[in-house]
Amino acid sequence: MGLFDFFAKKKDAAPSAKPKEVARLERLVSNKLSQDYDRQEAIAELCKLGTAESAAALLKRFDWSLDPSITDQDEKENCVRGIVAAGEDALEPIREYCRKAGSLTWPLRAMKGIVPAEGQVDELLGLLDLFDTEYVRNVEPKLQLLKELAERPGEEVRVAVEPFINDMSEPVRFEAVTAVFAMNDAESVAALVEQLSADESLRVKNRVAQGLADKGWQVPDELQSSVVGALPPGFRLDGSVVKAR
Repeated sequence: MGLFDFFAKKKDAAPSAKPKEVARLERLVSNKLSQDYDRQEAIAELCKLGTAESAAALLKRFDWSLDPSITDQDEKENCVRGIVAAGEDALEPIREYCRKAGSLTWPLRAMKGIVPAEGQVDELLGLLDLFDTEYVRNVEPKLQLLKELAERPGEEVRVAVEPFINDMSEPVRFEAVTAVFAMNDAESVAALVEQLSADESLRVKNRVAQGLADKGWQVPDELQSSVVGALPPGFRLDGSVVKAR
């Protein structure tokens, strides 16, 4: 039997482990300086357990990266499989991990392996709700969530992502504008026009103007004067519609 053949085993056949043993395995998994063999054996043992506690321990492996990258990738993919094997028991540890994580790439992959497609929007919106539009040192989690939500158009998502077009971070504003346009809902025109006038970033202004031109959405009469004064070079207001020159 190979090292990770345990993934084929049924969860109800998984062994149990004492808290001290789980803590020992977690220390090996979370320590970049642990020996590869010892760490990989610890990952394998945790994956066999399929519990909330083992999932929480496996999530710690996403805190750091290792050279060579192929080993890093393999270990993280095995951790994802082990977390998914814990099923819904792993969801709360995933949510808790995401509250403080510097990157959500791997925990989101695990979440999507557990939650059916129709329930993933609620999970993503719950994570986005942890953030506001104020300054944060690391904007990567916001960017990742906005990209994920851009692929799931809907009114609830539009309402949730729209405030982030006014975020303190320029990259977040740009990603939020992109997500809003992905919702394909003209209800956001007023908010987009307001940000077009207020934003100091030419990149964001261009993204808003190009999006309005691509969609062909009508700009309400009361907002047209502010649009004319805010459009970046290369765009014009033709009647009530923004167009590229």
